[in-house]
Amino acid sequence: MGTDQHAQFDAEEQKTILALVTAGEKPVCPRDETPMTKRSIGGGSFGLGYSRRREWLICPTCKRSLIFDLKRGTRN
Repeated sequence: MGTDQHAQFDAEEQKTILALVTAGEKPVCPRDETPMTKRSIGGGSFGLGYSRRREWLICPTCKRSLIFDLKRGTRN
């Protein structure tokens, strides 16, 4: 492993992952094709009238991850 271990996905890799998710497919890591682990993340302020449902996708092999907003389908 090089110095980029634990680095983030680049913009094209993020688009690839989000395309899989929005198509209803299981996301796989674009670097090593390992199925990614999903973790749901809640948040926001209910008192202020908004709440966010986000999902955290993690590659168990290279440890890169991506957090995105489920409702908007955008990275965060």
